[in-house]
Amino acid sequence: MNEERVLALAGVFQGASLAQQLATEGRCDDAAFEASIGSVFRIDADSVASVYGGVGKVRRGLRTLVSQFEDATRDVAVMRMAITVLRLERSLSRNRGLLDRLREGIVSTQRQVEHFGIEHPNVAARLAEVYAGTLSTLKPRVMVTGNPTHLQQKGNVDRVRAALLASVRSAVLYHQIGGRQWHLLIYRKQCAMLARGLLTGSTLDDGG
Repeated sequence: MNEERVLALAGVFQGASLAQQLATEGRCDDAAFEASIGSVFRIDADSVASVYGGVGKVRRGLRTLVSQFEDATRDVAVMRMAITVLRLERSLSRNRGLLDRLREGIVSTQRQVEHFGIEHPNVAARLAEVYAGTLSTLKPRVMVTGNPTHLQQKGNVDRVRAALLASVRSAVLYHQIGGRQWHLLIYRKQCAMLARGLLTGSTLDDGG
């Protein structure tokens, strides 16, 4: 395990954590959400950190990673979602046609980002459409459980799907740089230790 893979994995967990927060609370960490959504559009970034706009932008994912791998109070729903996302990315990688459709959908959404800004509901709605038309058609499906009231509101469901799309984008990145699902079992302690180091470094960089 190395820092780049841990960062990409933190991106997977950040998206899953945001989806779970939206499903249970009807709100989420807006800064983390924007960073995760932004990562969807940074296809040709020159480093893993720059995919997210810096290590500090994936702090929520790093904290989630530490709590999942070290704490007795881990969130089973978030862990289940993250594992499913990693498996879903493998299904996606074997489906060239769907991959092309996913890329086209992201490119077309990029124009909305330029027009409205990344935080606009139209952007989340468009990404949710892209997710529903591509990733939702594959197995395994990511199951999201939460408060039925929040899961019946279209704007909130759009944001859940957009967060999951961002999680899958990080899973693609994780695999591209040599990460594998079984690493989560073998390198749990090392992963948590590297995540703690990245968290400390990002806090120092921000002067916090």
